[in-house]
Amino acid sequence: MSAFERIIWIVLDSVGIGALPDAADYDDVGRNTLGHIAKSRPLALPNLVRLGLANIAPLDHLAPPANPEGCYGKGATHSPGKDTTTGHWEMAGIWLPQAFPVYKQGFPRELIEQFEKAIGRKTIGNKPASGTEIIKELGEEHVRTGFPIVYTSGDSVFQIAAHEDVIPIAELYRMCEIARKMLDGPHKVGRVIARPFTGSPGNFRRTERRHDYAVEPPRPMLMDVLVERKVPIFGIGKIHDIYNGRGVDRYVTTKNNTDGMQKLHAALGEQKSGLVFANLVDFDMLYGHRKDVEGFAKSLEEFDLLLAPLLKALAPRDLLMTTADHGCDPDPAWPTTDHSREYVPIVTYSPGGKRGVNLGVRDTLADMGQTIAENFGGVIPHGKSFLAMISGG
Repeated sequence: MSAFERIIWIVLDSVGIGALPDAADYDDVGRNTLGHIAKSRPLALPNLVRLGLANIAPLDHLAPPANPEGCYGKGATHSPGKDTTTGHWEMAGIWLPQAFPVYKQGFPRELIEQFEKAIGRKTIGNKPASGTEIIKELGEEHVRTGFPIVYTSGDSVFQIAAHEDVIPIAELYRMCEIARKMLDGPHKVGRVIARPFTGSPGNFRRTERRHDYAVEPPRPMLMDVLVERKVPIFGIGKIHDIYNGRGVDRYVTTKNNTDGMQKLHAALGEQKSGLVFANLVDFDMLYGHRKDVEGFAKSLEEFDLLLAPLLKALAPRDLLMTTADHGCDPDPAWPTTDHSREYVPIVTYSPGGKRGVNLGVRDTLADMGQTIAENFGGVIPHGKSFLAMISGG
């Protein structure tokens, strides 16, 4: 019998907790997402702190409890890179031999020309940018010309933004499918992303019909192993897209972190066993890349408030595992808005599990996936399970 009947896995997208030993290779020495946010002002995170977040590493204004109610540690990314796909794939047991490509100067001209020929339209943009800022800058030109906005970021992404009244959503998705097939070999980016928006100049806003087109993950990974063992998987947020839909038989998209937590609560009412896997993207998308320290701080506090009723709803054989996929330090002292090469926090809690266990520094994010695999009687290619450290009262 499984130690835990149901595992709830929440990824706080980009909430890193200090630079990795190889941070110098990424120009990230000294970056610390949680550390710098905690230093900016006192944070109200009572639920995360009582579970053990402040026991992982020193965080200003947050006192670690002598007897945390959860288990705690931090994980290193083994694969090269510091993006969403790399982090989530590693959690599922995939180690990458090389990082997905990023384009700090925009995409090569010949690549853009190939794409334009394939879609029958010119494009504008072709540079790294914040999604909201680039539609402010180029949205009016896009509406006037009908040319889609192509841009990237510090992540390995090819993003296409288009007004829904100018390029219908089905056409935007078709363009993304063309780009996904085209971006292979040395240009195999982690994700192609459709970024639809609406509104008028000065009042453009992105809609909820974003869609990610990911690279097909190698086999076997955690989702494959769970499917073989007939373990149900419920994805919340961009989980379905990150794994290209493989193994995630039920899923919902989300508008924001609050919506994600509401849908997580609803999922717990529908699925009493297996894996419920959620990604909360606001930390990264709205605050990390925009270097909004205060917005990031408030978003952490909002999550902590929403965590309280979730903790009360857990059954004795439930396990909650909270982590991140990389960092995105918004400290204004750093010139870049890119992701940061950081450890991620690992905080687990079960009403019927062990408490106060220091999980230490895990060599790979795959340790989390291996723990889940072992719980359900399987094994994934990489990672060392810490199931025995957290199961049993």
